[in-house]
Amino acid sequence: MNTTLRSIAAVVVCVLTLVACVPMAMFASSSGAGYSGKRSDWGTFVSSSEVNALCLSPKLRFLIWEFEGHFGRKVVMSSGYRDGQHNSAAGGADSSYHTKCMAADFYIPGIDKQQLIAFAMRTGSVGGLGCYPGRQFIHVDVRDRPRGYNRPVTFSGC
Repeated sequence: MNTTLRSIAAVVVCVLTLVACVPMAMFASSSGAGYSGKRSDWGTFVSSSEVNALCLSPKLRFLIWEFEGHFGRKVVMSSGYRDGQHNSAAGGADSSYHTKCMAADFYIPGIDKQQLIAFAMRTGSVGGLGCYPGRQFIHVDVRDRPRGYNRPVTFSGC
């Protein structure tokens, strides 16, 4: 009987360990009008066929999953990777993290933009945060924070 209890305990510990490794983003919802007409590109909802979600660094992909897990809803990306020509046309900076696969502009249907900003401010993997008045999305990137920064580098209205 002692061996049986140990075996059961070992199985329970293994299962709990594996469950803790599953990103909560897997359980995020994508139902509702906010997702109507949106397509999925490499596992991420995008607002148009012009948005490239293929080239996302692993660190950025994990950051997006953090948002999805926290809010329980999938993000809709309005800008991901941009080549130099697309970046210029979008008005992006020459050294934009979008051109390095390290930035995304997104929103989450049904979630207030201020909630996204507040979460980004306290999430350690957000290196840069852009907030654009009158726009529903936020910009996040995974740059390294400057030494001594305990919150993201912010710009454009944050």
